[in-house]
Amino acid sequence: IEIVLVNNNPATIMTDPDIADQIYLEPLTPEFLTRIIERERPDAILTTMGGQTGLNLTLKLHELGVLDKFSIEPIGAGIDAIRLAEDRKLFKERMDQINLDLPDSGYAHDLEQAKEIGRRLGLPIIIRPSFPLTAFEIQLF
Repeated sequence: IEIVLVNNNPATIMTDPDIADQIYLEPLTPEFLTRIIERERPDAILTTMGGQTGLNLTLKLHELGVLDKFSIEPIGAGIDAIRLAEDRKLFKERMDQINLDLPDSGYAHDLEQAKEIGRRLGLPIIIRPSFPLTAFEIQLF
């Protein structure tokens, strides 16, 4: 087994030469990863390595057809599991299917829908975008 690691931060421990056989210090974008995949021809990609960035990039590489083109197997978390975890509405539906208790919630696409959900749920409520980029986008009321 050989390990190819891609990292965009040379200051992290992930760039320690003992951790991988080949290390690339490149931007973490689908374009750069595709070039590395073309060069290295990996058999698998560990989707859970790299946190949210790793999951997002794996999903994007799948959507672009890169994983299929090079016969790369996602390991750690499959594409369906990543999609399920990323889509809050789909995730809630699946949890409801297995009768898992979840806090009351709702999805709003505009201000009026948000107000109606707020009236139904009462205060306090947490309002957040579907795909927050930072914790600053999450509001508690």
